[in-house]
Amino acid sequence: MADPIEPLIVDFIAWIAAGPKPYAEVMDAWRTSCPRLTVWEDAVDRGLVARRRDACETLVDLTPLGRAFLEEAGR
Repeated sequence: MADPIEPLIVDFIAWIAAGPKPYAEVMDAWRTSCPRLTVWEDAVDRGLVARRRDACETLVDLTPLGRAFLEEAGR
């Protein structure tokens, strides 16, 4: 059986691919306390996204691995 969270990770990565997002916005949209919906945590653990500091805020952006993941997913 396929991992049910995988489509959510693809959606999350596609959302980030549109352009770097402020960390606070990412947390509002994707953080969860449900142990079965670990989209943010899985993406970070897999190295698909990374936080970086901009002039005045922390941004979340795709890594090269995240871009490759998205391409493999056909998005």
